[in-house]
Amino acid sequence: MHSEEKVVVFVLTVEFAGFLFFVGATYCICKDGIADTQLQKALDYACGAGADCTQIVQSGPCYQPNTVKDHCSYAVNSYFQKKGQAVGSCDFSGTAVTSATLPQSK
Repeated sequence: MHSEEKVVVFVLTVEFAGFLFFVGATYCICKDGIADTQLQKALDYACGAGADCTQIVQSGPCYQPNTVKDHCSYAVNSYFQKKGQAVGSCDFSGTAVTSATLPQSK
């Protein structure tokens, strides 16, 4: 490559149902089979520790589906992304896990 050649990097982003998708991205989602009370604790922690939870309030565009698990996944993923996907920032006392894909809402 010549010194005058420039490398151009394109990042494809798409917003769908309140989640920002990045090609080859890693997400943080709440696990299946966890009690709603535990998921609510993870959600509350994430929202209180820097996650942007304005999208999942009742009048927000990502309020539906209105389940604790869906709101939990939104909140923990927001927290995880704001922390730069740092190791350990997607655990939430064992209620969340990293994933290459977002969960399908039911």
